[in-house]
Amino acid sequence: MSDVLSVKNLKVTLEGQDILSNISFSVKKGEVLVIVGPNGAGKTTLLKALLGIIPSKGEVQWGTKKISYLPPQELLQRQFMPPLTVKEFFELKNAKTEDISKMLEAVGLKKSMLEKNFNHLSTGQFQRVIIAWALVNNPEVLLFDEPTSGIDIGGEETIYSLLHKFWKEKNISILLVTHELNVVWEHADNVLCLNKKKLCYGAPNKILTPKNLEKLYGTGIKFYKHGDRK
Repeated sequence: MSDVLSVKNLKVTLEGQDILSNISFSVKKGEVLVIVGPNGAGKTTLLKALLGIIPSKGEVQWGTKKISYLPPQELLQRQFMPPLTVKEFFELKNAKTEDISKMLEAVGLKKSMLEKNFNHLSTGQFQRVIIAWALVNNPEVLLFDEPTSGIDIGGEETIYSLLHKFWKEKNISILLVTHELNVVWEHADNVLCLNKKKLCYGAPNKILTPKNLEKLYGTGIKFYKHGDRK
């Protein structure tokens, strides 16, 4: 199976300070890589460096140009959005109305949502629209930066379960930043433990040992293994 992303010796220095150093890993087609680490570990910085949003040294090779990025949730607050309807927002990606309607339906929203203004959406509707927007052009890779915990978008369904649904249906590769360790067991093929440098990387059942978690987060961390994903 071919790599959609290969990273070798990545280093990020901002304002004279080393934010990330000696980061190497790869992501295969259809793989879910979950990136974990404490606050200030450089997780968001890593995604930005992979996309070329910030300067970096080392080697970043993408096997596709069809990449979509969902920034941290605090950057997606509606008060920062222009006064657009949902349809106008999707048209910023040159998406066709038919494709928009299908994508909204896929995330559980009705076609009538197209004419709604962002300010009139519920929190759950807004989260679903953002997921649909990220996926409307059928990316092969989705970078999803979710530093906040457990955003419920309706009933028992969460952002993570929606992403899992599209991962199964579309065989997309996902790089997911999260603070929620249970997400690793439920969704990850591999996990990257990050704290300014790579502390551990590999399959969760091999990498997420009490010793590695203590090295990553310090003492007092509790972690319970969940069942494998399906």
